Amino acid sequence: MDESVQGRTVVITGAAGGIGRAWVRGFLKDGFRVVAADINSEGLSELAQAGALTRVTDVTSSADMNGLVDFAMEKAGRIDVLFNNAGIGSRRRIENLKDGEFERIVGASLFGTVNGLRAVIPVMRQQDYGRIVNTISRAPEIDPAGNAPHGATKAGVWVVTRVAAREVSDTDILVNGLIPGPTNTGLWGRDMPNMKPPEATYPTAHMLATLPTGGPNGKAFFNRERYTMYAPDNEVLQTNDLRSEPPPNVPRE
Repeated sequence: MDESVQGRTVVITGAAGGIGRAWVRGFLKDGFRVVAADINSEGLSELAQAGALTRVTDVTSSADMNGLVDFAMEKAGRIDVLFNNAGIGSRRRIENLKDGEFERIVGASLFGTVNGLRAVIPVMRQQDYGRIVNTISRAPEIDPAGNAPHGATKAGVWVVTRVAAREVSDTDILVNGLIPGPTNTGLWGRDMPNMKPPEATYPTAHMLATLPTGGPNGKAFFNRERYTMYAPDNEVLQTNDLRSEPPPNVPRE
């Protein structure tokens, strides 16, 4: 436990499974106060037993996100870090998308991120401190079949991340994107044992949650290193990523 983080509050959406759950447990272990939010009440119950404050939250609802921020402020008195992490996946080709499927994916990740920013930035401005981390992806850089919903959504989240960072640059609020990389989560509806475990993404999450004043803002990070989105040599980087390769036609997380 790091005594320097005592009293710091981290709010995480999409907390009941996969990456979000790993982050909740990691931050609790490191001594943070954690508010875990998800639409999955059963998954949240397990995190409450581990010591997290929990609230059932639909990130596509601005009222729910405002309620989450109010809940965190009531219980903790401040919000030091927000992880906009909630999201759902699809590998369906465009012509096979069901009615409303694309919209649900955009709603969970892109609209959810915007709702989180709208709700928390006024609080962080009043504190003159905050760290916001949006889960992004390298999916917008590639074009496998079935990648349109996920890739387009994460491209939108990346734009929102950069614009939000610019808009709060007059404060000690830092907004950055975290690329988990190919990770074995429930996002794709089945086990992906060839991918790294969710816990492997926690060091990057911890780093971004504890950035010092004047730290990076509006940047993307992958494995604790700066990652330049859409750089010409990114295709080589992806090909040579030896941690694990996703199966064919599965977008990179």
